[in-house]
Amino acid sequence: MNKKRTRDRRPGAIIMARLITLVGSMAWVIVLAIAGGVLGFLSAMGVTVFGAVGIAKLLGEPIALSYTQIMVFALLCGVLRGVLRLWEQYSNHYIAFKLLAVIRDKIFKALRVLCPAKLETKQKGAIIAMLTADIETLEVFYAHTVSPICIAVLVCAAVLLFVWLYVSAYLAIAALAGYVVIGILLPVISSKKLRPYGVAYRKEFSSFNGYFLDSVKGVKDIVLNNAGAARAAEVDRRSEELKGQTTLSRHASALSSGVTELCVSLCILLTLVAGIVLYMTHDLTIGRMIIGIVTVFGSFGPVIAISALPSNLTQTFASGDRILNLLEEKPAVMPVTNGSNFEFKSLEVKNLSFSYDSQPVLKDVSFNAGIGEIVGLVGPSGCGKSTLLKLLLRFWKKGSGQILYNGIDIDRINTDSLLENVTMVSQSTYLFDETIEENLRMAKPDATMQELEQACRQASIHDFIMSLPQGYQTRVGALGDNLSAGEKQRLGLARAFLHDSPVILLDEPTSNVDSINEGIILQAIARRKKNKCIILVSHRASTMAIADKVYSISGGRMKQER
Repeated sequence: MNKKRTRDRRPGAIIMARLITLVGSMAWVIVLAIAGGVLGFLSAMGVTVFGAVGIAKLLGEPIALSYTQIMVFALLCGVLRGVLRLWEQYSNHYIAFKLLAVIRDKIFKALRVLCPAKLETKQKGAIIAMLTADIETLEVFYAHTVSPICIAVLVCAAVLLFVWLYVSAYLAIAALAGYVVIGILLPVISSKKLRPYGVAYRKEFSSFNGYFLDSVKGVKDIVLNNAGAARAAEVDRRSEELKGQTTLSRHASALSSGVTELCVSLCILLTLVAGIVLYMTHDLTIGRMIIGIVTVFGSFGPVIAISALPSNLTQTFASGDRILNLLEEKPAVMPVTNGSNFEFKSLEVKNLSFSYDSQPVLKDVSFNAGIGEIVGLVGPSGCGKSTLLKLLLRFWKKGSGQILYNGIDIDRINTDSLLENVTMVSQSTYLFDETIEENLRMAKPDATMQELEQACRQASIHDFIMSLPQGYQTRVGALGDNLSAGEKQRLGLARAFLHDSPVILLDEPTSNVDSINEGIILQAIARRKKNKCIILVSHRASTMAIADKVYSISGGRMKQER
C-alpha cells in the first residue's frame, strides 16, 4: 500500500461549487427561495422608496401617482414583505435540512465502502464529529449562503438599472462602487483572513471529540488503573485549548465585522455626498435625489448579508472540506458488481504476498481448503494470521499471487456473492445497543425464533440468554457493555452459525471462554464442518486439535505442520 498523502485544503470557491452540486434534483427549491428573497427585498425597499416618492411629490417632483396610491403601494409592499420572507426562509430551510439528511446518507454509504480497511486508521471521534457537528454546520451554507448571494446580485442589478435610468448614472456608479467594496472585496479579504481560524477550530473540536469518546469508552479501565484524575486533567486541558481556539476565532470575526460596518458607513456616506453634489450641480432635482439615495440605501441590506458570510462560513468551509474529503476518498478495494457469482466448493491460495505501508506481512503464502475441512492457522501475534482472513474477504487488495474461489480470482467475484459465501467472526464482536434478538438477526433478518435458538445453542450461549430476565429481548447496552468478553464472543459465533455461509473464518473464537465452554464450542464447530469450510485462527493448541490441517505463519511465510 502507498503511504497516505496529505491533501491540500480546497479554496472556498471550490468547496462552495462542490457543495452546490450535492443539491441535484432539489435545485428548483433554491430557485423558489431566490425568487422569494428577491421579491421580498424589493418589497421591503418599496416601503421606504414609496415613502420617498411621497416626499418627492410634496417637494414638487412630477409624480403620476396620487398620495392615496402611494400609501396603498407602500402598505402592499409591507404585507408582501412578510409573506415573501416566510416563503424564502421556508424554502431555504427545507432544502438545507433535506440536504443534511441526504449528506448523512452519502457519508454512511461512503463509510460502508471504505470499511473496514480505511476506517481502521480513522479516529472514531472524528467520524462522529463529522456525522453530527460538521454536517450541522452546512445548514449555514445551504440556508444562509447560496440564495443570499443570488438575491444580492439580482437586487443590486435591479436597483442599478432603476437608478441609472430614472435617477442618475453617476449615482448608479457610486452605488456600484459600494457594492463591489462591500459585496466582493471585503468578503474575499475576510475569507482569507478568517479561514485558518475556522480550520484550526474544527481540527481542535474533532480532536477533543475523539479524546472524550475514548475516555467514555474506556472509563472502566481508567477507574481500575486509578487514572481518573490524570484523564480528567487532560480533558480540562484540551477543553481549554478548544476554548482558546474559539476565542481567537470570535475575536477575528468581531474585527472583520467591525471593518465591514465601517466600510458600509463610508459607502453610504459616499452615496449621500454623491447625491448632494449632483443636486448642487443641478444634475438632479431634490425629489429625484431623495428617491435615488433612499433606493440605494435600501439596497445595501442584501450586500451587507454577503459581507457577513466569511464570519459565518469559516467553520462551514472547514467542515465542508472534511466531508468532501471523505466522500471523495478512494476505498482500499472497490466493490465488484459486474463480476461472477459463485456457490462455494473450493478455496485455493497461490503465492499470496501482501504489504502494509511498504512493510511485508505475508510472503508467498499458499494453501487450499474445501467443503468438510477445518484448516488451522497458528503463529505469534502480528505474524499476519488475521490479515490473511481479511484478504480472504477482500477487505484489503492483495499484493501479488492469487486467491481463488471455485477457480475464480477473488478480484472477479461480485462483492455481494463473496459476502454471502464467506463470513467471519473477529476477535472483538461488536454489539449494538439493541436486544440480543435484534443483534442476532443482523446475520439473517428473516430467521425464525427456532433458528435463532439453535444457533445460540451451538455457540453455547442459549442457556445464558434464557437466564436473563427478558431472555432474547434483553438489551445488551452500548458496545455490549452489559456482557462479558466471552459472552460477546459467543454471540458473534452464533451470528456466524445463523448466517450459515459455506465458508466460516474464525479469528480466535475461544480466546475469551473457559475450557468447558471451549470444548462445547469446538464440538459445535466440528459438527458444522460436514458441509462447511472452516478457517480457524488460534493460539491454543487445544483449539487446533479439531483441525484437519494446520499451517504455521512466521516471518510472513507459511509452513504446513500437519
